[in-house]
Amino acid sequence: MSEEFMDAAIGRSLQQAVEARRTGRSAEAKKILESVLARHPAEPQALNLLGLIALEQGDFSSARMHFTAAAQVDPGEPALWMNLASAERGLVNADGERAALNRAIAIDQRNLMAQIRMAQLQQRMKEDQAAADSWGKVLALTSAMPDIPPQLAATLDEARRFVSAHKAAFADFIEAGVADHLGNAQPLVRRRFQACLDHEFGRREIYQNHCSGLHYPFLPADEFFDRSHFPWMADLEAQTDVIRAECLAMLEKAGASVRPYVQQDAGTPQNKWTALDGTLDWGAAFLWEYGERNETVCAACPATAAALETLPGMHIPGRAPSAFFSLLKAKSRIPAHTGVTNTRAIIHLPLIVPPGCGFRVGGETRSWQEGVAFAFDDTIDHEAWNDSDHLRVILIFDVWNPHLSLEEQELLKQFYGMADASRPRDSVIGR
Repeated sequence: MSEEFMDAAIGRSLQQAVEARRTGRSAEAKKILESVLARHPAEPQALNLLGLIALEQGDFSSARMHFTAAAQVDPGEPALWMNLASAERGLVNADGERAALNRAIAIDQRNLMAQIRMAQLQQRMKEDQAAADSWGKVLALTSAMPDIPPQLAATLDEARRFVSAHKAAFADFIEAGVADHLGNAQPLVRRRFQACLDHEFGRREIYQNHCSGLHYPFLPADEFFDRSHFPWMADLEAQTDVIRAECLAMLEKAGASVRPYVQQDAGTPQNKWTALDGTLDWGAAFLWEYGERNETVCAACPATAAALETLPGMHIPGRAPSAFFSLLKAKSRIPAHTGVTNTRAIIHLPLIVPPGCGFRVGGETRSWQEGVAFAFDDTIDHEAWNDSDHLRVILIFDVWNPHLSLEEQELLKQFYGMADASRPRDSVIGR
C-alpha cells in the first residue's frame, strides 16, 4: 500500500470521526480514532480528537494523556498545548496548566487566547502583578481589533477593571512608602516626583513641546517653571495692587485700548479660534507688542510699565517683549493650543480672579491666585476658562526660557535679527 493511499485512508477516517463527534456520536468517533491509532500510534490529530472527547466527558486524566502524546509528536502546534492546558485546569494542576500555556506563548507571543488564559490563571493564583502584566498584553493585542465579539468585550472589560484596581492599589502602596521622604522634599522635587508617579500609574499624560515657530533642542519640557529661576517674581507680586488699580482705571477711561486678542485674516477657514475671532470675549490691552511699546497704555499704567522695564525680559526688535492685560469675559474659554517657541517663558500675574476660573498646562491644572505669579512653557498644550459671572484679568508677559545661557540668548537674538532682515516684514518667521 502506497504512502499516499495510507494518508488518504487516515484522512477519511479522521473526517468520519470529526463528523461523528459533531453529531453527538462520541462512542463511534472514539472507536474510529482508536482504530487509526492501532495502525498509526503517533497520529497527532487522532490523539488530539480523543483528548477533546475525553475533555467533553470530564475525563481530564485521559485528556491530558492524549494531548501530551499529540504535543510530543507535533510540539510546534500551539492548539495542542492550549488543549493540554485545559486538561490540566480540569485536574486543578496549576503548574501543569502554566507550563502548557507557556509552551503555546513561546510559539507565538501574539496568541490572544493563550495570553488571556495565562492572565486568568495568574489572577486565580493571586499573582496580581503577573496577572496585570498579562492582562496588559491582552489589552495591547486587542487595541486595534476592528470588531470585538461580545464575549471577548466582556473579558476585556474585566481586564481593564482588574488592571485599574491593581494600579490603584500599587499606587497607594508606593505613595504610602515614600510619603515621609516626599513630604520633606523641596517643592520642585515633590512636583516632579509626583508627576512621575502619576504618569507611571496612568493618572496623567506627559506632554511635549509643540512649537509653531523656532524649537530650541534639549531644553526641559516642563509645564510650569520653578520659581527659583525668577528671583524678581516676589518684587513684582508686591506691586499687584498698584498694577490692578492702573488696569481698572485704564479700562474705565480708555476702553478703546482693549482689542480682541484673536484676529484672524479674512477667509480663514472655521477652526477652534472662530468663536473668539474679533470678539472681546478674550480681549487684550498691550503695553508692549512684539517689542513695540504702546505709549497710550504705558502712559495710562506708568507703574506697571516701570515694573516691567526693571525685569530681565526678552529684547528682540520686532519680536519681544510682549506684555498685555488679558481680559477673559464671564462664561468664556480659551481653547487648548500651543505657542510659537520654547525659547521663552510666559509669566502670569493674576489681578482679578473670580471663583470658577482655571488654567491647565499639559497634565497640571492650577487655579489662579490674585497676586501670585507663575511661569509656564506655552509650547506645551494649555487652555484657560472663566466659568464665573465676572471678568478675569491677568497681566501676561514673556521672558527668556531660564534654561538658556546668556550666550545662547545672544546667539538667538543674532539669529532672529539676521533672519528677519532677510525677509519682508509681513513674512517674519514664527514669532
